[in-house]
Amino acid sequence: MLNRRQVVAGAGATALATFISNGVWAAAIKPDEASALLVIDVQNCFLPGGSLAVKDGEQVVPIINKMAKSFANVVMTQDWHTPGHISFASVHSGKKPFETVDLPYGKQVLWPDHCVQGTDGAGLSKDLSIPQAGLIIRKGFHKDVDSYSAFTEADGKTSTGLAAYLKARKIKRVFVAGLATDFCVAWTALDARKAGFETYVVEDACRGIDTQGSLAKAWADMAKAGVKRIQSGDIA
Repeated sequence: MLNRRQVVAGAGATALATFISNGVWAAAIKPDEASALLVIDVQNCFLPGGSLAVKDGEQVVPIINKMAKSFANVVMTQDWHTPGHISFASVHSGKKPFETVDLPYGKQVLWPDHCVQGTDGAGLSKDLSIPQAGLIIRKGFHKDVDSYSAFTEADGKTSTGLAAYLKARKIKRVFVAGLATDFCVAWTALDARKAGFETYVVEDACRGIDTQGSLAKAWADMAKAGVKRIQSGDIA
C-alpha cells in the first residue's frame, strides 16, 4: 500500500512530467552563430490590400522584428515573378485562382497575379526592421516554373544557392517565419531538412492560406520530416 506522502509525491512527479512534455518549462532556445532566421515573403502582395493577401498576414511583422533581434544571421526572401508567370491563373484560359493545372514539373496551384518584378506589390513590407539581414533571395523569376521554397524551385532540382550560402557560414540550424505557412514556409522548411539543417518553424510568426486542407497537410508533412514547431516565445 502506498502511503499518503508517496501518493502526493507521485502526483507531483506526474504533473511535472506533464508540464515539461507540454513545453511549459522547456528551456528557451538561444540562437548562436550557427543559427539563421529565414524570413519568407513578407511582401505587400501578401499583406492587407494585396492581390494575394494572407489573412492576418500583417500580424507576423512585429513578431518577426522582435525575434530577429536574437539572430546575427538573417536571410529574407521575395517572390519575384515575371509578368505572365506560369503560376498565374490569368495565363490559363478558363482557369480561376486556386484551381490547379498539371505542368511538366507537377501539379501547380494557380494564383492571382502577384509579386510581379519591380512593382510595389513585390516590395518587402516597409514595417520590417531587420537591418542585419545579410541576403535577400529572389525566387520565382523563371517564367515557366514556380518557386515556393527558398532553397529549390518547384521542379525539385534548380537550386537558389541558399544551402551553399548557409553552409559556407557554418549554419547548422534554421528558423523559418513569414508567409504563407502552407506554401512557401512549409516548402522552405522541408527543403531545409533535405539539405541537412536542423529546422524550426515559428508558428505564431507565420500565417497560412489554407486552401483545400493545405495548412493541415503542411504541418503533417513538416512533422514527418522532422521539422520542429515552436512559438516565438520559445526563443531567448
